[in-house]
Amino acid sequence: LFPKDYRNDVTLNNMVMSVDPDCAPEVVAMLGASLATSISDIPFDGPCAATQIGMIDGKLIINPTLAQNAVSDLQLTVASTRDKVIMIEAGANEIPEAKMIEAIYLAHDVNKEIIAFFDKIVEECGKEKHTYESCAIPEELFEAIKEIVPPAEMEEAVFTDVKQIRDENIRKISDRLEEAFADNEEFLPLIGEALYQYQKKTVRKMILKDLKRPDGRKTNQIRPLAGEIDVIPRVHGSAMFTRGQTQICNVVTLAPLSEAQRIDGLDENVTEARYMHQYNFPSYSVGETKPNRGPGRREIGHGALAERALLPVIPSKEEFPYAIRAVSETFESNGSTSQASVCASSMSLMAAGVPIRKPVAGISCGLVTGDTDDDYLVLTDIQGLEDFFGDMDFKVAGTHDGITAIQMDIKIHGLTRDIVEEAIARCKDAREFILTEVIEKTISKPRETVSEFAPKIIQMQINPEKIGDVVGQRGKTINEIIDRTGVKIDIDDDGSVSVCGNEQEKMDEALGYIRTIVTDFEKGQILTGKVVSIKEFGAFVEFAPGKEGMVHISKIAKERIKHVEDVLTLGDIVTVICLGKDRMGRITFSIKDVPAN
Repeated sequence: LFPKDYRNDVTLNNMVMSVDPDCAPEVVAMLGASLATSISDIPFDGPCAATQIGMIDGKLIINPTLAQNAVSDLQLTVASTRDKVIMIEAGANEIPEAKMIEAIYLAHDVNKEIIAFFDKIVEECGKEKHTYESCAIPEELFEAIKEIVPPAEMEEAVFTDVKQIRDENIRKISDRLEEAFADNEEFLPLIGEALYQYQKKTVRKMILKDLKRPDGRKTNQIRPLAGEIDVIPRVHGSAMFTRGQTQICNVVTLAPLSEAQRIDGLDENVTEARYMHQYNFPSYSVGETKPNRGPGRREIGHGALAERALLPVIPSKEEFPYAIRAVSETFESNGSTSQASVCASSMSLMAAGVPIRKPVAGISCGLVTGDTDDDYLVLTDIQGLEDFFGDMDFKVAGTHDGITAIQMDIKIHGLTRDIVEEAIARCKDAREFILTEVIEKTISKPRETVSEFAPKIIQMQINPEKIGDVVGQRGKTINEIIDRTGVKIDIDDDGSVSVCGNEQEKMDEALGYIRTIVTDFEKGQILTGKVVSIKEFGAFVEFAPGKEGMVHISKIAKERIKHVEDVLTLGDIVTVICLGKDRMGRITFSIKDVPAN
């Protein structure tokens, strides 16, 4: 919405001073930024506005509260001007395309009401916009460049599906232009920007007027696809997804629930992330050499988008008691790596034995527009060049049954409803094709079991009142169980217990200890334990860490014995029977009365 030839620095600071949980601060920030810029003297083709839409039981809700968001099947944010939509972000539980379009334009209608309110404020206190020095490239420079590099030669330079060849062609042209204008101090500093705009005009003209994409594809054609699983043998799950020169390898790692990510944010209802999706974009994936300084805006945004796309199909912790981490490694990039990450992750999760409800695929559509709203062309599966020089990057992920995530950003003043509907329809067709022809043919359903290298988890439910017995004073009991068996144990407040380990025998041993601890002794119960203490009057037998019983000397052997040590020694494993309570109310046990069978 800023003028294209405006090069002044503009800073907008949104500082969160206070938060009402029922009023999303990000929406207020967008509205505040729009209004502040509109009443300022900064050139700006606003105002714009933003609205969130939720959906509960099929009913659309405008700006849902925190409680409504918790049960909503849709979390949609739409920004728009008074005439057109300019931004869409969505996470959804397989929302049909028609319902999504209805929600988008319900938000647009609300935005128009907000903008009408803003218009009154701008009219009352808005400043006159300041003049500025245009940074547009002189038309004389374009004409001079065309004499050196005719349009036909530029078309030939960019018309290839191999990114490296195209980059080399442009590099050679750039060298020629710098040599030709070496003595022109006015034009020489502008060569880079002028060449960029020349490429942009050439590519857009080829697509819009000649119906010819740079790699020769049709407007609705997807690049060659490939899928493969188990590409890395030692990890818990892995898959590779390739679309043209975009290639993503996804690795899934499973862990106990205790290793879920802890979150301390503005939303008090979100305290942990059991499913985590990271995205890495190393410089070698685009043939560059740059130092790796950790996650940037791209890595964080693409990882969050892929995570949002897959969350609706991730099983609950009751169905699959694991923390899940998926990492998408970009091996090669030439357009829409975020949606390739979604595809690779679906296959990787199924290969790891995660029982996702359905596979998810994603695709990105682009747009090239002309001088009027009716003069446009929607492109399926845009590559890097079409993203750079086009007007839109419309990413949609979902299953066969509906949309799970949308992210749309544009470089023009907005999209008409016709463009939005066509883009969503194109993405659905492409998504169905990828699901049917690639993902489902590579791996049709999740594996029945997790990898042999993944930890195994067994769950049980105990009485919440017994949690303290299992944990013990300062964790003594549970730590003793862990030390003996080598497993990991997680206990939730509702009494859900997860035992995680690699050896089934040790996991069964830990479960046996827990069952013994939470079970009250009953008359006639048969138990096995270890002699841990010997006294003159009898022996103490430990059945589980923190749970012991005493066998009186008279109940050790059928014959009379003078000393306990005559029959038992420390560390002996013995079987006892519970005799119930004695006259003093104490639970007593016997070795000699254990039935022969």
